[in-house]
Amino acid sequence: MLPVVLAVVAAAVVIVLIAAAMKPATFRVVRSRRMQAPAERVFPLINDFHEWAQWSPYEKLDPAMNKTFGGAASGRGSTYAWSGNSKAGQGRMEIVESVPSSRVAIDLQFEKPWRSRMMATFTIESAADGTTVTWAMEGPSQFMGKVMGLFINMDQMIGKDFDAGLGTLRTLAEAGPAQ
Repeated sequence: MLPVVLAVVAAAVVIVLIAAAMKPATFRVVRSRRMQAPAERVFPLINDFHEWAQWSPYEKLDPAMNKTFGGAASGRGSTYAWSGNSKAGQGRMEIVESVPSSRVAIDLQFEKPWRSRMMATFTIESAADGTTVTWAMEGPSQFMGKVMGLFINMDQMIGKDFDAGLGTLRTLAEAGPAQ
């Protein structure tokens, strides 16, 4: 009986490894939100890491999180490093592109709970009746991430955070000027 159980377990492990190896080498998560506010009101809330405490869902993961700001006050060259509990982890962000009222690109590096590097972008599109903000994150999908992706839908998991953050960002932007 034991040899049969071991053979079934071994076969299941092989199937999982093969399925994981066949997953894409990169991932991308994207969410958008329409806001009844001009791009000039939305942009500073994204372009200045000091403002993120007001709207980013990740700021709520650890109220005692250690934060360090560096580089430029906002925009290109601005940095934000954090170290928190097991939910918040540890990492660093740097704004590598800042186009007033239209785009912010961020080099995002995680150290804990595991090392990874990806790019986050915010695209801000103005229209006569408001602004659409698109939050995207993309990067390499390492093997362990591919294995986890067989059991956990990363798009839904990260996407719900993006939806929450964009909702709070919308509330702030529609309420009035950035402070």
